[in-house]
Amino acid sequence: MAEYGLRSTHVSCLYYLYTADSLTATELCERCEEDKATISRALDYLEDNGFIVCETKAVKRYKSRMLLTEKGKEAGKKICDKVNFVLDEVCVGLTEGQRNDFYRYLAIISDNLEQATVGFDNNYLQ
Repeated sequence: MAEYGLRSTHVSCLYYLYTADSLTATELCERCEEDKATISRALDYLEDNGFIVCETKAVKRYKSRMLLTEKGKEAGKKICDKVNFVLDEVCVGLTEGQRNDFYRYLAIISDNLEQATVGFDNNYLQ
C-alpha cells in the first residue's frame, strides 16, 4: 500500500478495522498477532495520517474503540479487495466447504506448532 505510505502492520490494522467496523487496540493486538508497542505505534501513525479516529478520549486509549475515517474506509476497502482477490485466485477449484476445511486445518497446524515451540530452546537441537 505504498500509495498511502503504509507498512504491513498498518495494512493489517486497516484490514481488521474495515472488516469489524471498530476494534480496540487490545483486540487489534490479538487479531494482528502483534505486541502492544507495535500496535500503539501503528495506531499513532494511522491517526496522525487521517486513517482512524479514537471513538472517545474518556477512557484509556487501548480500551477505546478505533474507527475508520473516510480515508481509512477507502484504504480498508482496497486492502480487503486485494486480499479477497488473492484468496479467490489461490482457491480456484475448491468448493467453499473445502476452503473452510483448509483454513480450519491450517489453524490447527498453527496452534500445534505454537504449542510445540513453547519452552523449546536451542539446546534441543544440539
